[in-house]
Amino acid sequence: MTDPLALFLLYAQLSLLAFGGGPTVLPEMQRQIVDVHHWMSAADFAALFALAQAAPGPNMMVSTLVGLHVAGLWGALAATLGMIGPSSLLTIGVVRLWDRFRDAPWRRAIQAGLVPVTVGLFLAAASMIALAADRSIALGLVTLAVAGLSLGTAIHPLWLLGAGALLGGAGLV
Repeated sequence: MTDPLALFLLYAQLSLLAFGGGPTVLPEMQRQIVDVHHWMSAADFAALFALAQAAPGPNMMVSTLVGLHVAGLWGALAATLGMIGPSSLLTIGVVRLWDRFRDAPWRRAIQAGLVPVTVGLFLAAASMIALAADRSIALGLVTLAVAGLSLGTAIHPLWLLGAGALLGGAGLV
């Protein structure tokens, strides 16, 4: 069993790095959990991420699921508090300061610079999850098809999830 304090400290660090939202730290979260601490395999992490995304609630529920998986109920609590606590407190302070300088030119420059950084971090997270989950050429092709359909059409993601479930249930992937 992993020490819940270790989970809290890891997630507190990740929380403070999560510019643009929690998913931007997924690659580092996966690296720490899988490669550094060896708390689970990349496939297990990808499965917990998929479960967290399918469930209603915050998109970083994966933190809670990882904590539960590696340290039980106390681990789930520690990971959740670590992921939301520090960044929430920092946000409260920064928003107050940010509002004071709403018309400053440097503020607009910072905001413009954070947009491409956030997009890059989201793309890194998506590729990391795809590489961990796609263990065959067929799964890789499904991932590419779903990405293309998501970007190029207005098909609701639940239809794509259903199609993937049917392919898996039929044993085609």
